[in-house]
Amino acid sequence: MPTDRNLPRARTTTVRDAGLQAFFQRIYQNLALGLTFTGVVAWMVASSPALLHFFFGNFIMILVVLFAPMFVISIAFSPRRIATMTSGQMAAAFYGISAIFGISFAIIFLAYSGESIARVFFITAGTFAGTSAIGYSSKRDLSGVGAFGMMGMWGIFLAFLVNMFMHSPMVMYVSSMIGVIACVCLIAWNTQMFKEMYNHAADRESNQKLAILAALNLYMSFINLFQFLLNLMGNRR
Repeated sequence: MPTDRNLPRARTTTVRDAGLQAFFQRIYQNLALGLTFTGVVAWMVASSPALLHFFFGNFIMILVVLFAPMFVISIAFSPRRIATMTSGQMAAAFYGISAIFGISFAIIFLAYSGESIARVFFITAGTFAGTSAIGYSSKRDLSGVGAFGMMGMWGIFLAFLVNMFMHSPMVMYVSSMIGVIACVCLIAWNTQMFKEMYNHAADRESNQKLAILAALNLYMSFINLFQFLLNLMGNRR
C-alpha cells in the first residue's frame, strides 16, 4: 500500500510518462508529414517532363539535386542555428528538406513500378515501427549498436562511390544488405537516445525543438532503409 511519501514520486513518474508519450507522438507526426512531403514532391516531379528536364537535364544539376539536402541540413541544423531558431522555424526547415529530398526521389518513380514502391514502403514502415519500438522499450544501452550503424553507413557510402565506376551488381547487393542492418541499428539507437534526452521538466519550446531534431534523424534512417530495401526487393521497370 503506497505511503504519502511515495505519492509525489508516483505523480512525477506519471507526469513524465504522459509527457514522454506526447513527445514521441510529436516526433512521429513530424516524421509522417516529412515523408508525405517527400512522396508528393517526388510524384509531382516524376509526372512532369519539364521538371524532370530541369532537375536532371545536365550533370551539374544532378549533382546539385543529390547533394543539396545534406548541404541544407548542415546549414539549417548546425548547433548554432538550432540554438537561435524557434520550433516553428525548425519545423519549416525540416519540411523544406523533406521536399528537397523528394526531388531526388523522383528518379525512383521512373526506375521502379508503382506497385513495387508501395510494397517496399509498407515493408519499410513495418520494419521501422518494430525497430523503433524495440529502441523505446529496451533497457539495454544501445550506444554500441548505434556506433556499429554509423560505421556501417560510412562504409556503404564509400562502397557506393567505388561502385559508380565498377558497376558491380554484387557490390550493390551486399552494400544494400549491410545498409538494412545499419539502418535498423540506427533507428533503435536514435529512438533510445531521444527518449533519454527528453526532459519533462524542460519548457515546451525546448522539447518541441528536440522533437523536430529527433524526427529529422529518424527520417534520414527511414529513407535510407527504404532505398536499401528497394534495391533488394524492388521491381525495376
